[in-house]
Amino acid sequence: MRKGYTECNPTNATLSQRPPQVKSSKAHTHAKFHKIPRLRFDSEKKLTSYAGIVVFQALFIALQLRSQLKRCFQHLKVQNIYGHASVVLLLVVHLILGFRRLRGLDYYRHDPLVARVVGLRALPDVATVSRTLATADEKSVDRYREVVRNGVLDRLCWERMPRVTLDFDGSVLSTTGHREGTAVGYNKKKKGGRSYYPLFCTTAQTVQFFDVLHRAGNVHDSNGAAEFIDRCFGYLSDRLPHAILEGRFDSAFFSQQVVEVLEKRGVLFTCTVPFERLVELKKVVEERRRWNTINEQWSYFEFEWKPKKWENKYRLLCLRQRRTEQQKGPLQLDLFEPKDWTYDYKVVITNKSESAKNSLLFHNGRGSQEKLLGEAKQHAALDIIPSRRKVGNQIFMLSAMLAHNLGREIQMRAREQQRGTGYKRPALWDFANLGTIRQHLVHTAGYLTNPQGELTLTMNVSDAARADMTEYLDAFDAAA
Repeated sequence: MRKGYTECNPTNATLSQRPPQVKSSKAHTHAKFHKIPRLRFDSEKKLTSYAGIVVFQALFIALQLRSQLKRCFQHLKVQNIYGHASVVLLLVVHLILGFRRLRGLDYYRHDPLVARVVGLRALPDVATVSRTLATADEKSVDRYREVVRNGVLDRLCWERMPRVTLDFDGSVLSTTGHREGTAVGYNKKKKGGRSYYPLFCTTAQTVQFFDVLHRAGNVHDSNGAAEFIDRCFGYLSDRLPHAILEGRFDSAFFSQQVVEVLEKRGVLFTCTVPFERLVELKKVVEERRRWNTINEQWSYFEFEWKPKKWENKYRLLCLRQRRTEQQKGPLQLDLFEPKDWTYDYKVVITNKSESAKNSLLFHNGRGSQEKLLGEAKQHAALDIIPSRRKVGNQIFMLSAMLAHNLGREIQMRAREQQRGTGYKRPALWDFANLGTIRQHLVHTAGYLTNPQGELTLTMNVSDAARADMTEYLDAFDAAA
């Protein structure tokens, strides 16, 4: 039980002494209420709408997050009484609370518990936050990236991960205005719109953001990818020298430079091959008549191959997926239902020695990264571009990544791993997303009092929320 934590019960009777539950009648259950209660706005700074944020306050203390943020901005001249570290910590809390736009700060500026979590007596206004973000520089961004990356590395080292799988993919972050560093590029949702196109690196085992390469929206996936991939696996090799390192990539990363980087680092990888552009390889797939069966849906054949300009040959898995073809025109459903079958083809290059089935499952597991990016955009505002300055937008994006990672970290601290390593490399914990944590715990009303000089936060929560909150707080006491 966490120190200083007490439960308030209506009586002192034990469970065995309580009277049996009696089924209530309809008259005791239903009532007609018509009168609207009179509104009263308490100006005293005692009430909070986010009592559950105290759980994240305990996490910030355990991670020494404030000190880490101070080191990111210590080289900058302080522009106001708040400082960059406090403003960035407020931004992380802002995203954990569920606000997407900076203007949402106006709705909790006088919340006493949020101010305590950030370490301030009074929260800054929106203009101050915006100006502070704009005065940061690239050095601050690089140090902030290091904070995000080291948080994941510390968790991987603590868990002594024998295997770490990294996924790489770009994601479009659109804007309607002209923001510094944006450009017009591929944009499926807003054609012709300006955007950023950062390259994200994520961990499959913990479903967290590991690092990011910020880029304009008019670049290809492979732009700067080889150097970025090399650095990411280098960080892992330094901290986890005995771990098996794995990587998964789509066809945009297929190049000799990327493959050579992975081979040099000793990384086991799979990468989709854009065989439609390779005439020689396309001809091999088209002329193939005998395919080995994996299951009712998939079949394959494999051989060693390399493009003409490459030095070494690699294992290629040529895969085809059977699917039904959509019927057009009227159907005589009273007689029969005709089905036509067609195939989707895919070629994967790999240095893994596992069976074709296991290699296919491993490669298809990279779809979990799409879910991660979707959750971060929905629940941590990763898709928002709030500032006109490029540096301000980079700090906002890193804060969204950190908020997502903290939602995972708090669950990993409280619970043991719930599954082993699977062929698709699923997450080792059954994670609740940040939106669920916010709904169940953070958005809880509370009342701050100070009886006999001891600061007390009183909440009226359900048994489920009380159990979760106690579990998280007790995990920090056990680790202390």
